[in-house]
Amino acid sequence: MRHFPIFRDLRGRRVIVSGATETAVAKLRLILKTEATVTIYGTDPHPQIARWASEGKLHLIERPVAIGDAICAALVYGANEDAVEDARAAEIGRGAGALVNIVDNLGDSDFITPAIVDRDPVTVAIGTEGAAPVLARRIKAGNEERLSPDLGILARIGQSFRGEAEALPHGRPRRRFWTRFYDEIGPRALAAGGEDAVREALASL
Repeated sequence: MRHFPIFRDLRGRRVIVSGATETAVAKLRLILKTEATVTIYGTDPHPQIARWASEGKLHLIERPVAIGDAICAALVYGANEDAVEDARAAEIGRGAGALVNIVDNLGDSDFITPAIVDRDPVTVAIGTEGAAPVLARRIKAGNEERLSPDLGILARIGQSFRGEAEALPHGRPRRRFWTRFYDEIGPRALAAGGEDAVREALASL
């Protein structure tokens, strides 16, 4: 395994994207789901990027990225669709201590972005280290079908109940409680009466 899978906390952190291109749009659809502060540097921005900027979802600076722009950034993406400009962006990012990803350039990237199945806060990340992107997409599609869209709702409600669940003994009793909630009680209550019903079912369980 060449790439070690981790989940990095981007809450309140800066993410820089060099290049306001169509290539950047694909990455931004995922990055904008995080709690990062996102800044795009690039001329002639793609219409979708300009739209996100007008909606306040990201900051758009219509010039090439420069030294100093990546200070305190957690991640820097090179999405210029130009190898020379991407290499320059990578140098700026690494000089500022950020991890760098050059889109579609595995060899020059510090990290890769996996295929994602998003059931926030449940996230399934699928990677093949660049060996088989088609296979990654197939696995993603299979998991999209398998994992209910309600899974995220149940996970958020369960997370809010963890303090009360501390009353249960550690080990098997607590595992059995959460297994019954996620496998039986929670889905049934959500289907019957929505989120309030799920909270009531948790308290009863």
